[in-house]
Amino acid sequence: MKTGSCRIIGGNWRGRKIKFDDAEGLRPTTDRIRETVFNWLQPYLYQSICLDLFAGSGVLGFEALSRGAAEVVFIESNKTIVNNVKKNIVQLKMSDVTIYNKDALSWLPETNKNKCFNLVFLDPPFHSDLLVKSSIALNDSGILADDAIIYVEHEGDAKFSAPDNWSCIKDKRAGQVSYKLFELM
Repeated sequence: MKTGSCRIIGGNWRGRKIKFDDAEGLRPTTDRIRETVFNWLQPYLYQSICLDLFAGSGVLGFEALSRGAAEVVFIESNKTIVNNVKKNIVQLKMSDVTIYNKDALSWLPETNKNKCFNLVFLDPPFHSDLLVKSSIALNDSGILADDAIIYVEHEGDAKFSAPDNWSCIKDKRAGQVSYKLFELM
């Protein structure tokens, strides 16, 4: 199996590499996009409770922790990828991390409604119908804080209609990737 790596680009673990095995649909957010996104997120990151709903390599959640998030919950359905994320958590000696080896759409209705997330990374595999389904399920889940910020990444040409109570505050495209920041209205 082919392996890959990404580096954390800012914060406490800046320059450290995370490693992962290649898997179908896995495409870690590039350094260039992450740099822009985390510049956008700067005012929201400190002590935030984050949800990385389609964790994949975990690079978005790791970057958030490195830059001051209080806690990250990773959701990933692929067991091999989950094991890679766990190895990276141990290697980086990160705490305040929880990882669930579960399908995002089945985890959302089952999760503890006492925990509210103020930052969510919503970056499902491209070429799937998971973005619309997961945004609706997330919105209906009752786990978004009133001041929640939701980062969405999708295929550049794909149309995405966010739930009516989400307002797009940032929007950019890089190559074949569109990425947006939403806040709750």
